[in-house]
Amino acid sequence: MEARMQSPANADVTTAIQQLFKAVHTGGVNPLVLELVHLRASQINGCSPCVFAGVASAKRHGETDKRLHNVVTWRETPFFTEPERAALALTEAATRIQDGAPGVTDEIWDAAAAHFDEKQLSSIIMNIALTNFFNRINRATREQAGKTW
Repeated sequence: MEARMQSPANADVTTAIQQLFKAVHTGGVNPLVLELVHLRASQINGCSPCVFAGVASAKRHGETDKRLHNVVTWRETPFFTEPERAALALTEAATRIQDGAPGVTDEIWDAAAAHFDEKQLSSIIMNIALTNFFNRINRATREQAGKTW
């Protein structure tokens, strides 16, 4: 299956996305938490290029193979902190938006709010949204894992 697009179509879009990334990464959230959030949403959506890039980026930030291999099973492992677990639960609830899904319940929101202030929560939510945005673009354009954007 070949990719449908070979290059970004609009420089203004690229600039806008760069500004959104800057906002996410200046929100005071540990970069490893943001990497875990990106990876988990991409796993849920089956976005191979984002999973591939997310693992590489997390490793550059010092993440371990043990934890990266267990993001998909974060609930069943002892490898994640309570703030990371709260961010991962928020990620799953905000990403799984199919019919009938409960979404971000008060319990999930309150658990995240217990570990992150409003600015940090805003960054995490924006990171989840951006990841889902890219996951959908990659699915529509048939982007493959291992390519550089």
